[in-house]
Amino acid sequence: MALGDVAIATVVLLAVTASFPLLLYGAWIVIDAEEVTWDVLTHHLKYILSGLALTTIPMLVWMIPRLPEQLGGFSALHAILGLQAYAMLAFALTGIVRIFRAKREHDLYHDYDEQVLLDEIGGEHMRHWRWRLRIGVFGYIVMWILAYVVGVVRYLTRYHI
Repeated sequence: MALGDVAIATVVLLAVTASFPLLLYGAWIVIDAEEVTWDVLTHHLKYILSGLALTTIPMLVWMIPRLPEQLGGFSALHAILGLQAYAMLAFALTGIVRIFRAKREHDLYHDYDEQVLLDEIGGEHMRHWRWRLRIGVFGYIVMWILAYVVGVVRYLTRYHI
């Protein structure tokens, strides 16, 4: 095993590890906000997108190209859990897009009106879209944690650190 592989794998592990606090803090920004204004949304997205970049870029550049030569055991499990995490994120995005569109159409990011309920502005399906967002985000975090743990085990066993 080349020293370069160990160094790159270590950088990947550190990047993915650093993404988790960003994802959690980004989620906390929205959970903690009494009013989700445009400023709150963009502040939230800075952390979420940074966290996703720290996970997705190493996956695309380092993990996926090496997967065919390593596919089996923990590698296959790691890939399946990671794929499930991104599937749950895609599921959440189907809700996020609809909620964003409804709030934007009613200008609730700039002129927040406490009296306007999301269920009212999004029509009969808003509760469904909000449910999709919550389930998708929860599923993403659970699958991300499982993939992370398997990835750390793979790192420790493969590089004997």
